[in-house]
Amino acid sequence: MAPSSVRGEPDGLLQQFNRNQPLVFFVNGKKVTDDCPDPECTLLMYLRDKLRLCGTKLGCAEGGCGACTVMVSKVDRKTGLLQHLAINACLTPVCSVHGMAVTTVEGIGSTRTRLHPVQERIAKAHGSQCGFCTPGIVMSMYSLLRSSPVPSMKQLEVAFQGNLCRCTGYRPILEGYKTFTKEFGTNCAMGDKCCRNGNSKGCGQNGNEEVDNELFQPSEFIPYDPSQEPIFPPELKLSDKLDSESLVFRTSRTAWYRPTELADLLALKKVHPETKIVVGNTEVGVEVKFKHFEYPVLANPSQINELTVIERKEHGMKIGSAVTLMEMENALRKEIETGPETETRLYKAIVDMLHWFAGKQIRNVASVGGNIMTGSPISDLNPIFTAAAIELEVASLDGGIRKVCMGDGFFTGYRKNVIQPQEVLLSLYIPRTTKDQHFIAHKQAKRRDDDIAIVNGAFNVRFRPGTDIVDQMHLAFGGMAPTTVLAKKTAAALAGARWDAHLVERCNDLLVEELPLSPSAPGGMIVYRRSLTLSLFFKAYLAIAQSLDKQQIPHRKPIGDREKSGASTFHTLLPKSTQLFEKVSGDQPITDPIRRPQVHASAYKQVTGEAIYCDDIPKFANELYLAFVYSTKAHAKILSIDPSEALTLEGVHRFFSADDLTDEQNRLGAIVEDERVFAKDTVTSQGQIIGAVVAEKDSIAKQAAKKVRILYEYISPIIVSLEDAIARKSFFPEGSLRLEFGDVDAAFQSANTIVEGECRSGAQEHFYLEPIACIAFPRDSDELEIISCSQHPAEAQRKVANTLGLPCHKVFSRVKRLGGGFGGKETKVDLFVTPTALAAYRLQRPVRCILDRCDDMAVTGTRHPFLVQYRVAVSKDGLLLAGEYKAYSNAGYSRDLSYSVMQRALLHIQNAYKIPNLRIQGWVCKTNIPSCTAFRGFGSPQAMLVAETVIRHVAQKLKLNHVAVIERNLYNNNGDRTHYNKLIDNCTVRRCWNELLDSSEFQKRQIQVENFNKANRWRKRGIDAVPTMYGIAFNVPGLDQSGALVHVYQDGTVLIAHGGVEMGQGLHTKMIQVAATALQIPFDMIHCSETNTDKVPNTSATAASVGSDLNGGAVLEACYQLLARIEPYQKRDAAAGWNAWIQQAYLDRVSLSATGFYATPDINYNFTTNTGNPFHYYTFGAACSE
Repeated sequence: MAPSSVRGEPDGLLQQFNRNQPLVFFVNGKKVTDDCPDPECTLLMYLRDKLRLCGTKLGCAEGGCGACTVMVSKVDRKTGLLQHLAINACLTPVCSVHGMAVTTVEGIGSTRTRLHPVQERIAKAHGSQCGFCTPGIVMSMYSLLRSSPVPSMKQLEVAFQGNLCRCTGYRPILEGYKTFTKEFGTNCAMGDKCCRNGNSKGCGQNGNEEVDNELFQPSEFIPYDPSQEPIFPPELKLSDKLDSESLVFRTSRTAWYRPTELADLLALKKVHPETKIVVGNTEVGVEVKFKHFEYPVLANPSQINELTVIERKEHGMKIGSAVTLMEMENALRKEIETGPETETRLYKAIVDMLHWFAGKQIRNVASVGGNIMTGSPISDLNPIFTAAAIELEVASLDGGIRKVCMGDGFFTGYRKNVIQPQEVLLSLYIPRTTKDQHFIAHKQAKRRDDDIAIVNGAFNVRFRPGTDIVDQMHLAFGGMAPTTVLAKKTAAALAGARWDAHLVERCNDLLVEELPLSPSAPGGMIVYRRSLTLSLFFKAYLAIAQSLDKQQIPHRKPIGDREKSGASTFHTLLPKSTQLFEKVSGDQPITDPIRRPQVHASAYKQVTGEAIYCDDIPKFANELYLAFVYSTKAHAKILSIDPSEALTLEGVHRFFSADDLTDEQNRLGAIVEDERVFAKDTVTSQGQIIGAVVAEKDSIAKQAAKKVRILYEYISPIIVSLEDAIARKSFFPEGSLRLEFGDVDAAFQSANTIVEGECRSGAQEHFYLEPIACIAFPRDSDELEIISCSQHPAEAQRKVANTLGLPCHKVFSRVKRLGGGFGGKETKVDLFVTPTALAAYRLQRPVRCILDRCDDMAVTGTRHPFLVQYRVAVSKDGLLLAGEYKAYSNAGYSRDLSYSVMQRALLHIQNAYKIPNLRIQGWVCKTNIPSCTAFRGFGSPQAMLVAETVIRHVAQKLKLNHVAVIERNLYNNNGDRTHYNKLIDNCTVRRCWNELLDSSEFQKRQIQVENFNKANRWRKRGIDAVPTMYGIAFNVPGLDQSGALVHVYQDGTVLIAHGGVEMGQGLHTKMIQVAATALQIPFDMIHCSETNTDKVPNTSATAASVGSDLNGGAVLEACYQLLARIEPYQKRDAAAGWNAWIQQAYLDRVSLSATGFYATPDINYNFTTNTGNPFHYYTFGAACSE
């Protein structure tokens, strides 16, 4: 690790760097000047903390989610042209935007002035849900339009490679933004079945329901006029002063050098060989943030001509090391478009790989040289450069310029190469290929876009002229060693061989021998990675073989048509979509918003960056920050905790641990209090909270937390997997859950066939875009207020009150909105709210806690992994007669909600299928992993997967079409009874199923898929369809309740407070719709502000898909009370209107506030006796995927 301070310059080599130049850049048209910028500060931190532009969000801090996207504009001094680039502000050092213009989401439009078309269209197309990712998506689209005012759909797809949306599934985002593209309006996803063809508007089922398919009217959008965009600051365009001078920004810890001459950079490297050269900061930024590296000397070479050159040479292209990946791609693409195909095969391999290289925001700033010098063993480009043996040019002040071959021997170790510390990589030379040379590169990752490689390979093959005999071959792989590696022995052995199936067989044997991988190799997946080297070579073999087949080489046997698909590269199809919904009756009042496609109530605030999330709340003048000390052991005894070194850091105020609480105050847990605010004596999982450090700054608190020393003593066993838990009978003491219905044993005895198997489902991260955040601050009268991102603010109130020893009426829990939740913020927020509240209460100062993404994911738990062993009895025609299931869930180190999750899983294990005789038993396993928790579906997705697995296993066993087996077993609307004794009524699952098969043309598509698979050996298609049946209720009577408070003000406007939390699902919007319909007033006259326990107390979590039912019922009840009070005035003067009635009621001293309460009726299920009603109703559905 580098030292934490900057060394002085011992000689005069660096005197040419201007030390007095302030940092100058523009933000949203306004000039920003900073005399003492911090080189360690990112643009995102600067925007949010110094400029209070909080529309730009922090989602991951590593350039992976795009929530921080802003646009940077600059002048290309070589061409005089403006460049508008989408970048990740979370990685961009603020010093790097010197002399540039930054545009944030606030700078393009607002609700107070005028929305930009980019903002309006995503809002009206319903492309914003939780809204945390929305500003970044808006800015990616805006940046694209500034560069290409009428983009293609392909450009649109590429622009969003670096943006993640956890809520929408992207369809509505693309629906809104495709209206900017060239292709807009040319086709419909439904083809000939488009509902606009013909006169019918029916849904095809009963002929009585009219449907619509347009959620918005594109003709009503604000037209996009690129000529009306803000101009680039003339001060920056007319003068190159800020670009032409070598300068330095420094603090006591770090110096940022910006040389403009090569000699200045070489002098810097002579004085400071440890200088880290930074262009996009895409690697260094991650190292500093997550690996806690310190780089006291940084240099940005983006203004040095020798490092930014792009020059066409006689036999290739010279690319400067500071050229960005985007600039290199554009240059090579021009060569591909204008040059012969045989000469540009290497260029094409690079361009094709760049499509899969990170996201657009990263490629816009990351440099070619940075990719080489970083030396990542899974780099996407280094295998290509290594296989091509490209030539590098390096220089130093004393040694001058020399050339280095980036082939065998270039990488000397993990992230090390032959370039010396005092040398600078100037450029690389990418040669053209020859007629007999072929170059193919492939990458395998877990997802297609913006993901690191598992294994990648580059294959440079040169043939003897006019033959298919290998002359030379270079095979380079990433992900198979600490460096990019060449398979030299394999290449040498295959020289002189014909390019045929025998060569593939020999190559496979040779690669397996030459590229062994240790069982303990970082990254795991050893067998898979070794097999990938063979797979990637085979894909390259097929591609080259097809090219050779076209050359009419004598005696060459072409590969068969069925083989060719193995070489094909996946290309994303242009997205198409349509949806149908019930059309509102013509006699419904225009002010009644029910059933109308109402724009999300917060959408316009979200698209302009005005929507406030927890960490957007302005900081208090005396605010402190809290960071946690986590367990690094899975199961251990805590021998000692020593915070002394942490407490010596300047700015640290206090360390909190279990010693600061009584045993009762330290207790925590969702149902059973088997967790602790701070672990004491033992830890049973990595990531358990042991202590917390409070400091003046977030960075200081996190730095100090890492200096707390903890001594452990290991405890055995460490149980991680379900298999470990089952083998050791590591179950929670409550024992198993059991359900039995019908005569299971008799059904098995009389069955024709018995099918047995097991089904597994793994863990899944919630990955809400907004990390867990909370703020706590003391008030007078010994009160405390907490603002958090909890799905259950009332529970956070109760936990904090218990920890502080306060009554609940002195703790106020507020939630404005969540940047996604998905169940992960139902109970887990309490782990962080309680210590934060403790610190605020004890220190009597506001305290803020914002988790880093990596800590959030490491600590908060996941969806429960399940293992279900099944045994089913079936008739010969596929009718399910009986089932016996044993289910195991991995709960982690505490119970949390695991028993409730198991209960719901057991109630949904049949999905939509009738099983007349059923025996189920479920065990909740205790392990040493972070405690699993609520997750969308709450156990039912795992159970439904089991049901669908059973159906397909039965179909396979009986050699039946699984669709026929599905239809044989679906519930009927004729009094069928579930295995938990509930009578099914209003069952529409068969109607859903039939409509799905018809609208998707399932049978036709299934035949097409079968034919395709027969014709293609290596590339396959698949199609399937599933029904669903989901019960609606908490099925815990005490939770199925909520309240609401509705105020009517003298001007007629209405304010609603209810017990639910808005997290992107549109709950506030629906509550406004309910009130608008009940009160018969326009939607815009009603407002929901936030969820607060001092407005509506004793609320349940917003979960279980009942938020709309519970809170909507309470809002409706409150509105009915108000209507009853206003009714006399309506009867007295019906024509006066709402405002007059309200004013007169006020003058008559009639209360214009009402509290509503709703409790779901008839929820009384007893799991032990299998009696009563667990659900209020069901939602039925069906889906098809190809």
